Amino acid sequence: MADKRSKEKDPIDIVHQNAIHVETILKEQRHQKLYTKFSINPYKKVHILTDKPMSTNTDEQVEEDPAFLRRLRGAHLEPTKKYTHPMTESQEIGWISTPLISSDRSDRRLNFQRQNTEITKYMDAAWRIKEQTQNLG
Repeated sequence: MADKRSKEKDPIDIVHQNAIHVETILKEQRHQKLYTKFSINPYKKVHILTDKPMSTNTDEQVEEDPAFLRRLRGAHLEPTKKYTHPMTESQEIGWISTPLISSDRSDRRLNFQRQNTEITKYMDAAWRIKEQTQNLG
């Protein structure tokens, strides 16, 4: 009989559940911070919206913040212009993008142009004929 009782679930105690809920809320409120200073994220694109159609104050001039504009322009730069060295290991690949040697198309050691032999010319013609018959039919 002892096994039977241990397998059955105890009935839900509403007072106990409410105490757990209250304790959870108090813990959340203890670690919650209230932010009252808001600003635009300089790392996101800003979408300018037009005025409301029925508004009367359309000629309102707002001062530009030069520090904010500098940070906004700096956020849109590519990483090589923002930083002197790569910040992550992923940026290390391709950080120096200038070629080590100048490319010379006439140098046969580095450039392998497409070459046609008799077999490749024959197969090229065969593929063209096959494509034409499929497109017609």
